Amino acid sequence: DIFILADRLQSLKERKKHLEDETKTVNAEIEETEAKLADLMIQEEMQNFTRNGQMFYLQTKTYASAVPERKSELFAWLKENGYGDLVYETVNANSLAAFVREQLEESDELPEGLAELVNVFEKTTVAMKKAPVKKK
Repeated sequence: DIFILADRLQSLKERKKHLEDETKTVNAEIEETEAKLADLMIQEEMQNFTRNGQMFYLQTKTYASAVPERKSELFAWLKENGYGDLVYETVNANSLAAFVREQLEESDELPEGLAELVNVFEKTTVAMKKAPVKKK
C-alpha cells in the first residue's frame, strides 16, 4: 500500500507540473491571439461582432500598481487625500509562519497576547526529492 500511494503521489505531482506548464503555454497563446484580434478589430473599426453564438467586443481595462520604492508615499498621499480606506496593512503569510515557528522553537508556546491573535496549525505532508545515486 505504501509504495502504491508513493507512486500515485509522484504521478499526480508530475501530472500537476505538466498541466501547469501547459496552462502557461495556453495562457501565452490566448494573450497573443487576443492582442491580434483586438488590433484587427480596431483596424476594421469594429466594436463588436458575433461568431458561433459568441459576441466578441473590445474592452479597455485600466491596471495600476504602486511604484515599489514609493509605496509608503502613495499610502500617505491616499490617506491625506481622503482615500485611506484603500490602504490595508498586511503581514506576509510565510513571514508570519516563520516568526511563529521561531517563537515556538524557543519556548513551546507563543508569547503572551500573541496566541489569541494568530491561528496556528500543523500539517504533515510527504515531501519528495530525487534519491541520491548509489556509487558502486
